Amino acid sequence: MTVYELDDDVSVAGQIRPEDVPGLAARGIAMIVNNRPEGEEAGQPSGDEIEAAARAAGLQYREIPIGGGIDPDQIVSLCAVLEDADGPMLMYCRSGTRSTYLWAFARRRQGWESDEIIARAGKAGYDLTAIRAMLR
Repeated sequence: MTVYELDDDVSVAGQIRPEDVPGLAARGIAMIVNNRPEGEEAGQPSGDEIEAAARAAGLQYREIPIGGGIDPDQIVSLCAVLEDADGPMLMYCRSGTRSTYLWAFARRRQGWESDEIIARAGKAGYDLTAIRAMLR
């Protein structure tokens, strides 16, 4: 599992597994945010499995599943999670792209500059040019 840092408080990854969670806790992650809908792909661990592993490791767990496009309620939900977080969080989906998009929209809503958001995502390997106009 590869983890990409977007900012001091948020990292993203592709699908994680329950056995990955203790290592995330050891890295200082305090919360896991699941952006993957249940049953999206065969063999995918359930949110309940990831949540149980998170709780066992002393981590907070939230779900903001993204099945299609990102809607305003999901952005508001992530903004609330960002404000309530007690430490660094890891957001995950299949590849980390949807999580990065959601992070970008939430940070923009919080007043971050579009160019900074795009640059940070790019440094982590995520190209946000497809949503550049929506971040203005």
